[in-house]
Amino acid sequence: MNKINYQLRLDEIIKRHEAAGETPTLLLHSCCAPCSSYTIEYLSQYFRITVLYYNPNISPESEYATRREEQRRLISEMETVNPVMFEADEYDPQTFYNAVRGLENEPEGGDRCLVCYRMRLERAARLAAERGMDYFTTTLTISPMKRADRINEIGEEIAARTGVSFLPSDFKKRGGYLRSIELSREHGLYRQNYCGCVFSRRQARQHDDR
Repeated sequence: MNKINYQLRLDEIIKRHEAAGETPTLLLHSCCAPCSSYTIEYLSQYFRITVLYYNPNISPESEYATRREEQRRLISEMETVNPVMFEADEYDPQTFYNAVRGLENEPEGGDRCLVCYRMRLERAARLAAERGMDYFTTTLTISPMKRADRINEIGEEIAARTGVSFLPSDFKKRGGYLRSIELSREHGLYRQNYCGCVFSRRQARQHDDR
């Protein structure tokens, strides 16, 4: 089976809208400011973006708040071609724990993470549908630790159910991940050492103790 190049798919969508003189709307789910930095810089050239900070997986609440405020600050500081709006959902960790019940001992990157991706993408799609937006997507594919193919598959499945188009991506491509590191340094962003949930935090601590 040929591997899908999601960056080329995104290129085709951008070119189509540019040819038509359109600037479509995009609901961009963001996990944190560092991951969103390059993504916003890149996509804001072609889309009118609302960044959604929806991450009930993050633990503890103080970590959630720190990442939320860093996201807000980054958007206020960045110069973008098209305006970027910011929105944050309320902190509701029980939603995450309910979703991953029975998967607590899964390894990082396993089935528990896929459930978590789906939970956040479904929220983004619902909000995009309610507002009549053209696309939804997520910053998650910028991470070298996350499988872009699985994230895109989940997004496309949700799109088929909700009627809102999923914007394909593999933001780590073309130096995207490296650029996110540069932007994080330029803006002095807080960079966490674990994905977000209590389970990934435990794994990070175990790794540090070795």
